Formats: sequence, structure tokens, C-alpha cells
Amino acid sequence: MKMTGMLNGKVVVISGVGPGLGSTMANRFAAEGADLVLAARSADRLEEVAKQVRAAGRRALVVPADITDDDQVANLVEAATGEYDHIDVLINNAFRVPSMKPLAQTSFQHIRDAIELSGLGALRLTQGLTAALAEANGAVVNLNSMVIRHSQPKYGAYKMAKAALLAMSQSLASELGEQGIRVNSVAPGYIWGDTLQGYFAHQAGKYGTTVEQIYAATAANSDLKRLPTEDEVASAVLFLASDLASGITGQVLDVNCGEYHN
Repeated sequence: MKMTGMLNGKVVVISGVGPGLGSTMANRFAAEGADLVLAARSADRLEEVAKQVRAAGRRALVVPADITDDDQVANLVEAATGEYDHIDVLINNAFRVPSMKPLAQTSFQHIRDAIELSGLGALRLTQGLTAALAEANGAVVNLNSMVIRHSQPKYGAYKMAKAALLAMSQSLASELGEQGIRVNSVAPGYIWGDTLQGYFAHQAGKYGTTVEQIYAATAANSDLKRLPTEDEVASAVLFLASDLASGITGQVLDVNCGEYHN
């Protein structure tokens, strides 16, 4: 993919940098000229991604942090603003695996934990970085999910958490707009990459079918008859983080190859 330098000179904070989309975004943003702050609970994974970013000639600050913890978020904000003299973009990507149980069988603690991470974790980071983002006329991009477009069984707790994230994103867009901060969301469908491939392989073994058959069945309801890749989702986030989207705030960009129309 041809690089354009659309993030030249910008500093991007990414939470939830793990295998899959978080790592893909970090590498894409670095390739487009951004310096990075990489945050997640696993320090080992962060160091691996940081090496890739530095190999691309960009700076990378690693800050292990649990964004459900006030003190750890405060430390992340202090470290980021201490390392860089400006912060331009915040990407809230922290993720919790859905319970895949009906709401009647899902514990209230699981629901609380899901909302704490997806909604309140993103809010903590946004609050902590608001002053820096305002100074830079910056942007926040929250990673949501196509779960907000449907009500399929067993996704109830996950949908509650992502619906809270969406409502928060819309409110923040209104509240922070006067400070020049844009707040948008990206809602992917299934994301084709190593993580989903591993899950499909597990399902294929469990049900005596093939990964190809599971992929085809999963993609059948989409207009393009395929699943978006990690790189395609990262492209949507990159667009909303860039100056190309300078007039866009309070919006959700769906990336699901046409499975749902909004």
C-alpha cells in the first residue's frame, strides 16, 4: 500500500496494543509519519511493537497500563506528555472478549467489567489527554463494533458496553468540539487477521468443517462476500485521525464489507 505521510509530525496514543488490530494500527501510523505512545497491560507485546515502529524510523514510547485504573491512566498521561511536547491523536482500542452467553446467564460483574473497560477506560484516557488534544486541535477515534447494528443472541453484554462507548463518543464530540477536538468512532465487523483465523480454525476442528467454509458462511451476508482485513480497518481509523477528516466529528464509520447498512 502506498504511503502518503498523512500523519507526518503527529503524535498518536494507542491503547489496547495487542496482537491484531492494535499492532496493525501502530505500524500503519508509523509508516504514515507518526510518533507513538503504545499502551496495554502486556509489556512484552508493547516492546515487540515498539521495535517495529522504531525500525520504521519513528519514535515509540512504551507505557504498560490498565486503563480501568485511575493511577495507571494518570501515569500514562504524565509519561506521554513528558516525552512529547504535543499529543495529536488518541485511539481507544482496548478490547474485552464477549461472554457469548445470554444476558440471563451473564454475571453482573462481567457486564460491569465490560463497560468499565470499553466505556470508562476510554473516558479516563480522553479526560486525561483533553488539555493536550485541545492545544493540538486533535482527534479521538474510538474502536466500536458492528454489534451496535444488530441484536443477535449472546452478544448482549458486549452490545451494552459498546452502546455505552457510542453514547459517550457522541456526547464527547459535542462537549469537546468548542476546544477543537474531534471525536469519531470506527465500527468494524469481523476482522480478518491472525486472531480470527485462529478462532475459525478452532471452530473448524470443533464442528468438523474447514476454515474456508466458515469464512464463506460468515461473509455470505456482506455485499462484498468477504471480511474486512485488519489493514482496511486501520485505514478507516487513519482517515478519521488525519487532517483529511478535519470537518468530521460525532460520526461512526462502519467497516463491514456491506454486512450492515447504516
